[in-house]
Amino acid sequence: MPLDPQAGELLELMADVALVPGGAVGVDELRAQIESFALARREDAEPVAHVEDRTLPGPAGPIPVRCYRPGDETDLPVVVYLHGGGWVIGSIETHDATCRGLANAVDAVVVSVDYRLAPEHPFPAGLDDAFAATRGVADHAAELGGDPARIAIAGDSAGGNLAAVVALLARDAGGPALCHQLLVYPVTDYEFDSPSMRDNATGYFLETDSMRWFFDQYVDPGSGEHPEDWRVSPQRRSDLAGLPPAFVITAEYDPLRDQGEAYANRLVEAGVSVELRRYDGMFHGFFGMRDLLDSARVASDAAAGALREAFGGHVAWR
Repeated sequence: MPLDPQAGELLELMADVALVPGGAVGVDELRAQIESFALARREDAEPVAHVEDRTLPGPAGPIPVRCYRPGDETDLPVVVYLHGGGWVIGSIETHDATCRGLANAVDAVVVSVDYRLAPEHPFPAGLDDAFAATRGVADHAAELGGDPARIAIAGDSAGGNLAAVVALLARDAGGPALCHQLLVYPVTDYEFDSPSMRDNATGYFLETDSMRWFFDQYVDPGSGEHPEDWRVSPQRRSDLAGLPPAFVITAEYDPLRDQGEAYANRLVEAGVSVELRRYDGMFHGFFGMRDLLDSARVASDAAAGALREAFGGHVAWR
């Protein structure tokens, strides 16, 4: 279908303030632009009963996390959230509104992880932090007000990539046990020739050349690591059986659309319960814009509903 009119207007605005990732914009400038765009919308962020910045143990020192708890109840389910941004940009701040909304809608503790970013900290630093934080949440769930038996992993874009890989690492390690994975337009493969990569190469916020740039920042060619490693490209992992049920979101006008859907299909072939939803007329990044896009509200409601169902409850976005 054609680009959604709301999406088109927003893309024009974002282009005016140079929010297209990659290109001639340097890492520091790109981070500042993304942070500024997010902070400008913070005044409309919905309240959450308890918001606490703390740390969890990590392989290179304490990992900053932000914990959102929707009330005084304890023994709540927990969502570990890994922000997007090509493994290079993004932070707890850029995804604050998303995590607030999920905490309230799912009636869960949401733990947003400030994992290390490339190129200062190339692969596998961010992944190591993501997995360590997930283990830390399981170990400290009770003091966070959470239930260690009901933990889900979630993330968008590069965070969706990390979430998918963390689910695989947890399965391989025998824990922590995860009951659900929410993958929002995840990066799942080092590929640039799928129809969505070609058809959506430019003009829709995330561009194909930008994705190449992100991979180049994340995987240091001098380190001996390669982006085709399944820990970077989980689509290339041969065995996907035994993973938690997944809710996968893709967007029509997104270079990553086809690889997200291919990974969902691989999960189904492996016997994993999967719900896949493509949002027509939308672009990469739409999910976090609930206050600006009607389709983002629909998608976030659906994601919250899937999490709530996985935890054994019913969704009610506040």
